[in-house]
Amino acid sequence: MMQQNTNTTHEASFRDPSGYMFHDGATLRRRINPIYFKQYNALKEQGVFKTLIKNKLLIAHEETSVAADSIVITPAPIPFITNPYEWSFEQYKHAALHTLKLQKYLLSKGFILKDASAYNVTFHEGKPIFIDTLSFDFYEDGTPWRAYKQFITHFFGPLVLASYNGTEIFKMMQTHIDGIPVKLLSSLLPGKTKLSSTIFTNIHLLAKMESKHSEDYKAETKIATLSLKAQNNIIDNLFNFIKKLSLKEETEWGNYYDKTNYNTSAFQNKTTLIQQWMKDLKPQRMIDVGGNDGTFARTVLKEVPHVIVTDIDSNAVAHNYKQANDNKETNMLAFVCDVLQPAPGIGFNNTERNSLIDRLHTYNSEVTMALALIHHITLSGNVPFEKSAEFFAKFSNQLIIEFPKREDSWVTSLLVRKREFINHFDFYNLDNFIAGYKTQFDLVKQEVIPGTQRVLCLFKKK
Repeated sequence: MMQQNTNTTHEASFRDPSGYMFHDGATLRRRINPIYFKQYNALKEQGVFKTLIKNKLLIAHEETSVAADSIVITPAPIPFITNPYEWSFEQYKHAALHTLKLQKYLLSKGFILKDASAYNVTFHEGKPIFIDTLSFDFYEDGTPWRAYKQFITHFFGPLVLASYNGTEIFKMMQTHIDGIPVKLLSSLLPGKTKLSSTIFTNIHLLAKMESKHSEDYKAETKIATLSLKAQNNIIDNLFNFIKKLSLKEETEWGNYYDKTNYNTSAFQNKTTLIQQWMKDLKPQRMIDVGGNDGTFARTVLKEVPHVIVTDIDSNAVAHNYKQANDNKETNMLAFVCDVLQPAPGIGFNNTERNSLIDRLHTYNSEVTMALALIHHITLSGNVPFEKSAEFFAKFSNQLIIEFPKREDSWVTSLLVRKREFINHFDFYNLDNFIAGYKTQFDLVKQEVIPGTQRVLCLFKKK
């Protein structure tokens, strides 16, 4: 498809007077306004950008053009942007620690992070990466970190809250794009957290001070002074506390593939089929929806340059993320997704952060996999085949989908739970499934997975 030769401002890039992102055809660039020239040139000339990029703290960029009224840079492309409410606990932790590392280094060079939004971090090549090149400013002696409160509401608070209540807390970032208010954080935490000096100081006391000065309409409250040493101590304290945080929740995941109804032979048969089909399709990008800990995606990872694996289970995603890091699988991206409620577009005009479906569509993968998923969508979610076909068609060119028959033990278990409504699901069979998906796709081939009650189908979008 030919790209239009027009420049359009990125929908999420309007808050910062320093500059904005824009689409130049298929390329995303950043325009820097004269108001930020002094900072940009200092960061460049003092080698700060170079060091941050070398140490993979900041996304790399090239200087594309320089003029009196603007400087244009072109950041390195990132295949897929994930948002804080799609991260596992470990990913969220690493994003927070990454932000503190960045602030610590900048302070040592006479600069600061002027904002600490969680949306300035995403995951790329297996690691968190800071993506806002204009988020840096000069450090003024004696001034506190102006983005401190933002760090608390975007990172520290959500992590502490999730450590007690589980990762569902992160979904609050969908409705609180500017961070979870400290008063709300304080009210939701157990009373015993006031005994922790770090939590008390950075959340409970901060909430109390905020209430005290909430009616300071004339901004008469004096800004406190803070030495560089004291500021570094705060950063170190937050870093060490976050590093030790752990999750207190359990999920159904466990060792998922130890609990399936596959024996070793059937498991290998399924793997072989997927590898054969992928070899023929030769995708450059692949999406594995409901891919659990990435077990099957890994069977083709060496042949596919970039793979994203989603799952509803945050612990499974965390396990996948850890494996990717341990194995140095830089082409694997794991994130949390509930297919029955995919992330919506949020922010001003609902366009600051694109919906999951929009991002998947833009990702433009050649192949989508959906293994051991359709029975959950249909039987747990009560979603008709035609509707789930419509969902996959929005971002799938070719779809490899596994259909467990009624005789499959997982399907039997789900049907039994329907109790008196079990007859409503008489439509659940292979013929109706294929008919439903043919509303959006052409069936290329289907094959029974030997040793199972499951059928693997390959569809191509009409």
